Amino acid sequence: MKYDVIVIGGGPSGLMAAIGAAENKAKVLLIDKGDKLGRKLAISGGGRCNVTNRLPVDEIIKHIPGNGRFLYSAFSLFSNEDIIKFFEKLGIQLKEEDHGRMFPVTDKAQSVVDALLSRLKDLRVDIKTNSPINDVHYKNGKVHSVELKNGQVYEADSVVIAVGGKSVPHTGSTGDGYAWAKKGGHTVTDLFPTEVPVTSAEPFIKEKTLQGLSLRNVALSVLNPKGKPLITHRMDMIFTHFGVSGPAVLRCSQFVVKAMKKWDLREVTMSLDAIPDKKEEPLLQEIYKLIKDEPKKSIKNLLKGFLPERYLLFLLEQCEIDPPTQGAMISNEKLRSFVSSCKKFQFHVNGTLPLDKAFVTGGGVSVKEIEPQTMASKLMDGLFFCGEILDIHGYTGGYNITSALVTGRLAGINAALAARSQK
Repeated sequence: MKYDVIVIGGGPSGLMAAIGAAENKAKVLLIDKGDKLGRKLAISGGGRCNVTNRLPVDEIIKHIPGNGRFLYSAFSLFSNEDIIKFFEKLGIQLKEEDHGRMFPVTDKAQSVVDALLSRLKDLRVDIKTNSPINDVHYKNGKVHSVELKNGQVYEADSVVIAVGGKSVPHTGSTGDGYAWAKKGGHTVTDLFPTEVPVTSAEPFIKEKTLQGLSLRNVALSVLNPKGKPLITHRMDMIFTHFGVSGPAVLRCSQFVVKAMKKWDLREVTMSLDAIPDKKEEPLLQEIYKLIKDEPKKSIKNLLKGFLPERYLLFLLEQCEIDPPTQGAMISNEKLRSFVSSCKKFQFHVNGTLPLDKAFVTGGGVSVKEIEPQTMASKLMDGLFFCGEILDIHGYTGGYNITSALVTGRLAGINAALAARSQK
């Protein structure tokens, strides 16, 4: 049987591609190996579905450190504001939360999935679930057909590969598409985990001294071998039994991976500023004044409220200050050392949890081989890519899903136009 467009993968970009193609009068088949469509969408944003982000396009691109600039052309054709209009037209009212994150008013990701499935039904898109794909076939420099594992073959004028990366594999993202991309002549750049917890072999981690401790609104940096910050993120973090996690850590994780690779390092240094709103010298003077006002009070009680108690006691111990000691009895040198630890406590990390534990896959089909306005392959006629299979990766907060929806929409529309031009 022959279709105008076959979309492989029923995640956010695949659903968007199938709708985009069908709205342009293409006969569309959407194939997914799982038993239901939109599984990654249904668990995104903690089950609430962070549909997109309302920040200006320049800001969104900044939050997609992995080849975000490639998306400028795409955003000029279908932007985050267009995503919002698209969903509102489907009956999904959205609300804005912190940092521009957009969620459905229902707070239910499933309502977003249901609206997309309902649109596919209205457009009469053929859907095959539980249909793992064996291969994508090319003929004379052009897409030819898609072969299922059960031996069925479907021909098509255009094929959109939207199968995701290798992160969150229980939703079906197991990296199947890379082989089909390579077979079509494409380069797949090295894959690595991003938005992932970071591991450390520091004694205080191994001994679980700080396990379970959350720090709010800290500034966390990844340092290069010369001790200069490669990146700093100001958010929350948590100490775990294997290292560190939480929003600030997830955002720093790709820079840990890249630094280890770039400089061939076994360990990378991170620096933690637990009091980012105060500079070192004024902070020191503040502590001196507290001691001067109440010289007999213990240092532990004088500093109460500066830091969470567990972290305060940990830093005092690191600086060889006994918590019950009277403030007036502590040398200026030790106090200076303590303030320095508050502002830049350094520790070594040695990698991240594996790709299957990451929220996002770094690396993928090289964007140099993709037309930025259409998502068409520059190497194989009728072949299109969208979503996380591309070498595009952003921070969590609606940026990856925005990239998936935008690239999916363009891939679907242009796959339909390409198929029509074959007629």
